[in-house]
Amino acid sequence: MEVTKTEIEDCFILKPQKFEDERGYFFESFNEAIFRDKTGLLVHFVQDNQSFSSKGVLRGLHFQTGVHQQAKLVRVIQGEVLDVVVDLRKDSKTYGKHIKEILSDTNQKQVFIPRGFAHGFLVLSETAIFSYKCDNYYNRESEGGIIYNDESLGIDWMLRDEDFLISEKDLVLPKFKDVSPL
Repeated sequence: MEVTKTEIEDCFILKPQKFEDERGYFFESFNEAIFRDKTGLLVHFVQDNQSFSSKGVLRGLHFQTGVHQQAKLVRVIQGEVLDVVVDLRKDSKTYGKHIKEILSDTNQKQVFIPRGFAHGFLVLSETAIFSYKCDNYYNRESEGGIIYNDESLGIDWMLRDEDFLISEKDLVLPKFKDVSPL
């Protein structure tokens, strides 16, 4: 597994080693021991989630608060998405900064997102199956979010706003300045 640091501390891009032949391919999508060795982080995932979406679907920017914060390892099983994470950790040198990465079924990249981040993604392909592992259980009362187009974050989502399909719930999320650091 190849692990690349990002400009945000404890946030990594992972790329598994892929073995291909005439039958297809195989790769190990996660190995806790290798991850710990390459990042210095110990994470234990307890919940796996998966979503199916069509082109233009934007989900996010979401997070969990308090004791229900979640670290995530995200990847695309089918299709292509623009994945975005925003640092909400109050004592972080990169508070309010974001990174983005294209994840697809062909590049097999994954993003490890530590606790204390908002996360979202935009589907760039006709459809996409998105998968994520979480180190804590989802709690409805602890969910939070930031509006995707907050000018202060300056996120380039790569598509025009009029091409987005966004839930009513995500369209009324607060601005970054109105969200308490985690």
